[in-house]
Amino acid sequence: MTTTSRWGRLQEELDPVGTVLLTVECQEGVVGRDSALPELAAAARSSGALRNVARLVAAAHEAGVQVLHAVAERRPDGRGANGNARLFRAAARLPVQQHSGSAAVRIAEPIEVADQDLVVRRLHGLSPLAGTDVDPLLRNLGCRTLVVTGVSANVAVPNAVFDAVNLGYTVVVPSDAIAGVPADYTPAMVRHTLALVSTVTTTEEVLGCWKSTRRVTRA
Repeated sequence: MTTTSRWGRLQEELDPVGTVLLTVECQEGVVGRDSALPELAAAARSSGALRNVARLVAAAHEAGVQVLHAVAERRPDGRGANGNARLFRAAARLPVQQHSGSAAVRIAEPIEVADQDLVVRRLHGLSPLAGTDVDPLLRNLGCRTLVVTGVSANVAVPNAVFDAVNLGYTVVVPSDAIAGVPADYTPAMVRHTLALVSTVTTTEEVLGCWKSTRRVTRA
């Protein structure tokens, strides 16, 4: 595929009418300064992924692209939460808990949440989509393309991508706006797995598509 045809396809996929930007677990208790997962938080910040998520959110607001934030929470009593995997049991013992209503489940800086943004909170599972309100909300919004960003490239991000593809959405992944641990795992996941089922791009390319859309609209 030539550069021109690739750019044209990306512009078509990222048309603000029909595109939703999803941030995955970009919350204070996961990627913030007082994260329950400091290694992951450090990777999200040092790699520039969190900053790129914030840039994409800001550009989405300006271009009229709907933003949806997927947050993972847990009731203080743990009611309804999974306990059927080592990951869940380990998370329940961490010193920082993602308790509903706490500072840990607020969207992390520097991401700005606008009034028109949607926030979907889940109390169970690994996926931002499975068993949550995300899919019906996307359908009601007329979504065709889902841009997936956030953490982690180890678990929640691939879950989101696979579920979205299985549900019939076109998925776009800005590879520099996701993070996981260890650092070299993320590009391997992107190259060998996510690239097989999604359009892999960069933050700059997404921003470029939305900027060109704004120019055409204003003209």
